[in-house]
Amino acid sequence: MNQSIKLIATAAMGLEAIVAQEVRQLGYEPEVDNGKVIFEAPIIAIPRSNLWLRTADRLKLVVGEFQATTFDELFEATKALPWEQFISEDGQFPVSGKSHKSTLFSVSDCQAIVKKAIAERLKLKHGLASRMPETGALYKVEVAILKDKATLSIDTSGVGLHKRGYRVGQGEAPLKETLAAALVLLTNWRPEYPLIDPFCGSGTIPIEAALIGQNIAPGFNREFASENWHFVKQKLWAQALEEAEDLANYDVDLHIVGSDIDHKMVGIANANALEAGLGTLISWKQMQVSDLLLKQENGYMISNPPYGVRLGHTKEIKDIYEALGKLIKENPTWSIYIMTAFENIEGYIGKKATKKRKLFNGFVRTDYYQYFGKKN
Repeated sequence: MNQSIKLIATAAMGLEAIVAQEVRQLGYEPEVDNGKVIFEAPIIAIPRSNLWLRTADRLKLVVGEFQATTFDELFEATKALPWEQFISEDGQFPVSGKSHKSTLFSVSDCQAIVKKAIAERLKLKHGLASRMPETGALYKVEVAILKDKATLSIDTSGVGLHKRGYRVGQGEAPLKETLAAALVLLTNWRPEYPLIDPFCGSGTIPIEAALIGQNIAPGFNREFASENWHFVKQKLWAQALEEAEDLANYDVDLHIVGSDIDHKMVGIANANALEAGLGTLISWKQMQVSDLLLKQENGYMISNPPYGVRLGHTKEIKDIYEALGKLIKENPTWSIYIMTAFENIEGYIGKKATKKRKLFNGFVRTDYYQYFGKKN
């Protein structure tokens, strides 16, 4: 099957433009929509995109789109789609669904109808007299209906793309790897500059920065559902993996530090970095932010200080942001980036941010405060 396919890279709110830029860097032309980036590409884009997209949540293959206001329309239009091109004779195809502002509002009914339509199509095309065995590869189908337009897709990723495979330990409120990578990509940091996260927790921001710095594909050490699909040939996966290996630059020297007040989290962060194959590329230290000394110039601080249920006392908030304000004042060549759900931290810091961007950490609305340093 050599035809072009339509793909959707789903994205957290506020990160669509970053995901689109990553798609563009892969050589495909993206179309940005709320919570997703859509693009057409050859089949090899399935392994390449899964391996390389740092900030997308998952990658879906669009099988078809159509208007549907009745269950009959949904059934017949689903059955008319070429499912046999994608789902193997023994493939498992569970169906999930969602509906918003649509005539067909019963998600469970829509799922059952789509499941039945796909099964009838596959039995006909594969020449099966009885029910589908569903003992083979997994093809997770989704029916999403928005304003009476149905989009039927298959999840190519399996486990979400934020699961890089290196997290052997974590704290109470770990930062998603995809969001951590976005925090780095939203800056002008380059590998030759020092980078520190003084609230590193399980080390996600420093680890993602190191992967970016050495151009290591974030999905290089994990598996994907579509690796077992018959139409995504193993030679395409081999080609994509070879490309990822060739583009990695393991010789880049990095100056990345992660620190935290909790010695247990520092140990977890170090274990995660080792699992990611980063060895001693990142330095880990136990210290509080008020003891931090930035000896180099032109550096970057990228951090997600504790907030919400993790920090309930005004004095703790005040101490943290006053310490950050002191660092900003005493290190004018450093660029400081802080993501937090607390409002008006500029009052504690004592300086208005150069730029502020709204982001979501899960369902928590945050602001990304950006203090640009004056480079020498």
